[in-house]
Amino acid sequence: GYFVGVVLIPKYINQRQALIGCSVLGIILMLAAVFTPGHLCFSFPFIDLTTLSPIQMVIPYTVFFVALLGVANSLVWPSIWPLSLDGLGAHTKTGSALIIMSIAGGALLPLVYGKIAESVGTQHAYWIALPCYLVILLFAVFGCKMGKEK
Repeated sequence: GYFVGVVLIPKYINQRQALIGCSVLGIILMLAAVFTPGHLCFSFPFIDLTTLSPIQMVIPYTVFFVALLGVANSLVWPSIWPLSLDGLGAHTKTGSALIIMSIAGGALLPLVYGKIAESVGTQHAYWIALPCYLVILLFAVFGCKMGKEK
């Protein structure tokens, strides 16, 4: 995802469009991970490096969708950072500090995910990601334009 961003930004799309696309992709993949039945799996050939013998890896689709969330997340910070700091002028240091503090706040979400997973299961605990992606989407659509001259 990051390499795609290097190729596309800013020649074909801007950072705001990339952030919108990443947040929408995150919402779609999160919903796919939650709603796909956990027993549905796919298999692919793999070489066991300990025995050098071919084996079939069986992976649930839900795990695949969660792994693909990495693609959706790849351009989030590289897009949020410049969009947030654009036009702050003398307040750039304060804005940067607030962004760094939001990273620490995001570190609390895995703990919340763990508590939710204990009560409703790991697959349905991914619902916690929906408000996160919605906030990112709202920032990309509306928030990054607030307070800026047209």
